[in-house]
Amino acid sequence: QVQLVESGGGLVQAGGSLRLSCAASGRAPSAYAMGWFRQAPGTEREFVAAISWSGGFTYYADSVKGRFTISRDNAKNMVYLQMNSLKPEDTAVYYCAAKRSSSDYETEARYDYWGQGTQVTVSS
Repeated sequence: QVQLVESGGGLVQAGGSLRLSCAASGRAPSAYAMGWFRQAPGTEREFVAAISWSGGFTYYADSVKGRFTISRDNAKNMVYLQMNSLKPEDTAVYYCAAKRSSSDYETEARYDYWGQGTQVTVSS
């Protein structure tokens, strides 16, 4: 079992930045690939970014490429999502997720554990 807790969400103006954090605990969380997903009101949850267990591979949705950066610190069991140049369309609840396998990063169903989410609101 792995437990995930997100933090760092909030209200920011368009063009601003936020850094989301995901604290992982439980059985060997550093062995899992990690992803960030988001869900805006009235929409399905969508993939944002993912990182391999070692941190050597990262993958981004086209909508955030060049603006968001995913990273991890396995010594602290933490995963981060640095979000720059935020847009109103980035407004959503952001979820951290963990998966055992190191492929198919975009598919929500491939993730084994989920956090409770943190709200990000970008005002225009």
